[in-house]
Amino acid sequence: MAFESLSEKLSGVFKKLRGKGRLSEADIKEAMREVRMALLEADVSYKVVRDFIKTVSARATGVEVLESLTPAQMVIKIVNEELVTLMGKSTAKLNVNSKGMTVVMLVGLQGAGKTTNGAKLAALMRKQNGKRPLLVACDIYRPAAIKQLETVGGQLNIPVFQMGTEDPVNIARAAVAHAKKHGNDLVILDTAGRLHIDEALMDELRAIKAEVSPDEILLVVDAMTGQDAVNAASAFDEALGITGVMLTKLDGDARGGAALSVRAATGKPIKFCGVGEKLDAIEPFHPDRMASRILGMGDMLTLIEKAEQSFDEKKARELAEKMRRNAFTLTDYYEQLQQVKEMGGIGDLAGMLPGNMGKAMAGAKVDEKQLARTEAIILSMTKKEREDPSIINSSRKKRIAAGSGTQVVDVNRLLKQYEMMRDLTRQMSKGKLPGFLGGGRRRGGFPF
Repeated sequence: MAFESLSEKLSGVFKKLRGKGRLSEADIKEAMREVRMALLEADVSYKVVRDFIKTVSARATGVEVLESLTPAQMVIKIVNEELVTLMGKSTAKLNVNSKGMTVVMLVGLQGAGKTTNGAKLAALMRKQNGKRPLLVACDIYRPAAIKQLETVGGQLNIPVFQMGTEDPVNIARAAVAHAKKHGNDLVILDTAGRLHIDEALMDELRAIKAEVSPDEILLVVDAMTGQDAVNAASAFDEALGITGVMLTKLDGDARGGAALSVRAATGKPIKFCGVGEKLDAIEPFHPDRMASRILGMGDMLTLIEKAEQSFDEKKARELAEKMRRNAFTLTDYYEQLQQVKEMGGIGDLAGMLPGNMGKAMAGAKVDEKQLARTEAIILSMTKKEREDPSIINSSRKKRIAAGSGTQVVDVNRLLKQYEMMRDLTRQMSKGKLPGFLGGGRRRGGFPF
């Protein structure tokens, strides 16, 4: 999970502050020293760390903080506000033309994830903005680059324009003409990358820019490259004048320093972040929500949005009614697990939950093999058994195990898990669990 180590270290710093009650300037200085070390260990660039600590220290040693009744909370509030500022203050949207076509040019080093994340972006814009995207294969150098784009485009049912190893400038020009003719209002150019920055690459990218005048030039940056990401961002911005950044593999780096450095280095907003391998694992980048997650305060807004996207409203109402009647079945249990899986798994959701709640769930995940066994077991039951598991006796368990290719112990384990979930839903239906996790009678609760 991104920022995991940074979040843990900052939590430790603030825990010490809370234990002190009144703070002295020496307390603030010591805390800032620890924050500085935490940021540097998270691979945030030295200059960014230096400026950040200077700003926070100046605000934190003010009279209103030192004389505050809750000075530790004031310091946390200041750090939060400065983190938000560091990452861009507000959410930056893609520049989409209200009428006519929008051309987005993706640039970056080889291996940053341009091809896959270009397809993810196309699918996101189709879903959220009703766009009709066209993916364009302008990378004629990397082996299988065209095939890769066609594969992910096919999986998402998004058309791909390619002309083989033709000049990339000609491909870009022809793709825009093709899009106009066929009604595609969003053109995403997947350009070539290199293992390092060279003049030949930049010349080609400048030529494509001059030919099609893209509305957006998004730099795709691998979050796991740390300081190199900052150097690459500065070079691409100087050569092309990028309009924004897309961070990829943010889920794979516990440090996450690139997210805190790239925006400061280029002055250009981070617009999207890739948060997993699945083709829907892309999100708009929200500086305020990311700062909240870094400080262990969770990100309930993103969690709610994921839930709204994944949960079927009609099924949710039906489930709420079943919970009210205490009629939660094994079929319902399986559907809930599937929906959590669609949201990214419990482990991915843990970082969005505040404080100890998130820590308790961190590391948990839906085991896909176990989920397949669960499905096989449930589908090996009769409809009557799924609706009323209490009738499943020893002989039925043996039949179910044989039919699902599992062992009786697996059937017993599933039934035990189901009973725990049923008990939990009973509490939810009575409104005993707080807020979004409980949901009470009105919302139907959350599926774990």
